[in-house]
Amino acid sequence: MVYLLALAAALANALTSVLQRMGVEDAPAKDTLRLSLMVHALRRKVWLCGLALMIGSFLLQAVALHFGRLTEVQPILTTELLFLVVILGTWFNFTVGWREWVGATGAAAGLAGFLVFADPRGGDLTPGFGEWCEVGGACLVVIAIAVLLALRGPRWWRAAAFGTAAAVAFAFTAALTKVVTQFVANDWISMFRHWQTYGLAVFGLLAVFLTQNAYHAGPIAASQSTLVLIDPLASILIGVNLFGTNLRTAGAFGPLEALSLLILFAGAITLCHSPLVTGVKGDIDGQERLSVRSRGRGMPDGMADPTIQPNA
Repeated sequence: MVYLLALAAALANALTSVLQRMGVEDAPAKDTLRLSLMVHALRRKVWLCGLALMIGSFLLQAVALHFGRLTEVQPILTTELLFLVVILGTWFNFTVGWREWVGATGAAAGLAGFLVFADPRGGDLTPGFGEWCEVGGACLVVIAIAVLLALRGPRWWRAAAFGTAAAVAFAFTAALTKVVTQFVANDWISMFRHWQTYGLAVFGLLAVFLTQNAYHAGPIAASQSTLVLIDPLASILIGVNLFGTNLRTAGAFGPLEALSLLILFAGAITLCHSPLVTGVKGDIDGQERLSVRSRGRGMPDGMADPTIQPNA
């Protein structure tokens, strides 16, 4: 059930990335790291549809985290890229070629290999406030550095840096979510007496804000690569250090896990750089194809706007 819930969350994330990307891409460049970017997004129906899916994805992920381990659920969310390929290939009628099949096969095989070889166990420790401060502080430092790096450089660099910051924020949010779901299961009113609930709200909003900046900053290949790949890596580290998750690393298992992750990331990067994925909003032709297809499907206003141009 944990795997099915995580897969459903990944599907919702894939739809969210398409809709929200289309909702903020045309925002003025000066809106970067400003609340005006969110104001712009909230005025777009397509972005609001993506927000609804994001909330649904969060609820699915929360249930999966309640019953499963952080090191199990978060890597499964990388299948978001597979669903993105299917959505663009079927819904928007983009051509699925060898690059997409190789990337999808590699990502799926790498994910399956990691879960089989690692065989995550444990992960039931209750971290103290000190452990939370150490891990949370480390995440904040990484986020701050990534944001600073995102303020300069070409568009792909800025998108990747913002994506990295958002991915780390999402990973720590997932850790907080796992704990808060325990409070809800025991006595939902008690969750308001724990700081983790408010930390979840703060980090969750921060992650969403940074994600919109990643979508707005540059090509989806750059932002999606870091969003999808950094999150599971950060989550594995958090799961091991915060919850005491044990991964099999003795003998050949360690190298096999590393190889599986390399295959997973290679497949994901291949998909992110596919013309099919970059066409979500990476160029004018891709946007025109999305616009035409969206109208044909009767999508909400704002999802099909042929006047939208990529940021300079």
